[in-house]
Amino acid sequence: MITTRSIAAMKAGEWAADPAAKGAGRLQARKLQGGQVAFYYRYTAPDGTRPRMPLGTGLSLAEARAQAAELSRRYQAGNRDLRAALEAEHAAAERAKHDADAARAQSAHATLGSLLDAYVQHMKDSGKQSAASVENAIKLHVKGPFPELWTAAANSLQLDDLLPILSRMVRAKKLREAGKIRSYLRAAYSAAIRARQDAAASDDLRALGISANPARDLATIDGGNNARKRALSLAELRAYWQRIEQRAGPHGALLRFHLLSGGQRILQMGRLQVHQLDRDRETVCILDIKGRRKQPREHFVPLLPAALDALDTMRGEGLGPYLVTVCEGIAPAGYDVLRSALKEVVEEMLEAGELPGGRFTPGDIRRTVETRLAAGGQNDEARGQLQSHGLGGVQNRHYNHHDYDAEKRAALDKLYELLTAPAATVTPITSSRRAGLSD
Repeated sequence: MITTRSIAAMKAGEWAADPAAKGAGRLQARKLQGGQVAFYYRYTAPDGTRPRMPLGTGLSLAEARAQAAELSRRYQAGNRDLRAALEAEHAAAERAKHDADAARAQSAHATLGSLLDAYVQHMKDSGKQSAASVENAIKLHVKGPFPELWTAAANSLQLDDLLPILSRMVRAKKLREAGKIRSYLRAAYSAAIRARQDAAASDDLRALGISANPARDLATIDGGNNARKRALSLAELRAYWQRIEQRAGPHGALLRFHLLSGGQRILQMGRLQVHQLDRDRETVCILDIKGRRKQPREHFVPLLPAALDALDTMRGEGLGPYLVTVCEGIAPAGYDVLRSALKEVVEEMLEAGELPGGRFTPGDIRRTVETRLAAGGQNDEARGQLQSHGLGGVQNRHYNHHDYDAEKRAALDKLYELLTAPAATVTPITSSRRAGLSD
């Protein structure tokens, strides 16, 4: 047995070894010139040779025995070619170190601009229709006014670095836009962090190596998320319908379809194509990708006869694939097209004194439909199913597979009834009639 004393007594060039059981390998020591001791683990390789595995110099006897014992355990467990195994492990460790160094270098060069660009691209790849507006807002409020921040390392930024972006917008009274930019910054960092654990996530986001979210603690913008409350009164809604009911051309048909379909989201409505129309069932299938959905939800909207007529008017000769259009299907009618058509009607109604509540927008039409249907006795479930909102709970996602076609049709029938019912008239009671009644 090798001892500290026996090692001290060894001469340069001499060997010593611990006894060991057969097939276990053994610890060896060799005295070097200068008095140092080199330790080895000797074993029998698969080819019959007996190589020595260097353990190192400058080790205590206890440290050398611990290393030899670990190699012996592996050897007896069946790892007979220890040298090849250790070389493979060393190579793997070197690759891991190289990858980690590369990731750290990549992370150090991952700028706020590259993070936001990757986030926008991720939105585009996911089919998010809001990607273009997000991209424009980021360029306007971050890239343009803060070029140095745009090129700063995203991982090194702190809350104090991001705050000036929002402060500038708040001082300019752009509270709603400031709230949006706050959301985009938080979402971009969160998406990059999540990509490191999600194999299906964007490679570009994952490669940034983002590890912390400095935008997480950005306070909400007071006044930046004020919900609009404008909903047309029943009289205003009927006046609006009377204005658009006979309005000629595809723009009038666009306004009619938007209202008669229950005020569907305009971006989703604009994506409708011919194959999503089922004339036999009298429905269109909207693919709802709003929110964090990775797969779109099929949202079937029943069509009243007047809504089908509006589709046919919009498409005209039907030269292209889109249903909601003002150019015969060649391109979809987006928000700006509908807003422009609506603005003309609003101006006419204001001039005629038909809008005591003031101007309204396409979004107010959606809110009005919800409000008037609620007042007309339609329950929350029917309204939510018609407008595809409030359906994110576990019950609706996993257990409730009812299609609600009848309920949605009933809601649209009620809407049409509200639009077309004649206004109540009041007949004045004359003096002679009052006298007759008194008799």
